[in-house]
Amino acid sequence: MPTLAVELKDLVIAYIRQETVVPLKSLGRFVAFGVAGSVLLSMGLVLLVLAVLRALQTETGEVFDGNWSVAPYVITLLVCVAVAALAAKSINAAKSRKGSPS
Repeated sequence: MPTLAVELKDLVIAYIRQETVVPLKSLGRFVAFGVAGSVLLSMGLVLLVLAVLRALQTETGEVFDGNWSVAPYVITLLVCVAVAALAAKSINAAKSRKGSPS
């Protein structure tokens, strides 16, 4: 009887480890790579938007002088909105593909 209890305890511990600890470790790795990727992508997009703004301000000469000095900011804002709309469209497309039966 004591041997059976020890085996049962070992079996329960192995099962708990298999069903909880191992999936949590792989989930943690998945989340870590996701967070790192989103941080790097966000930083890259911010730098890209700043590059667009600076290019509009410096490379267009006197086009955006005077009353048009706000135009580069508006154009940059529209670029940001377009990127956000593309991201939202991509997310919705992925969700609809995942939800539809194949």
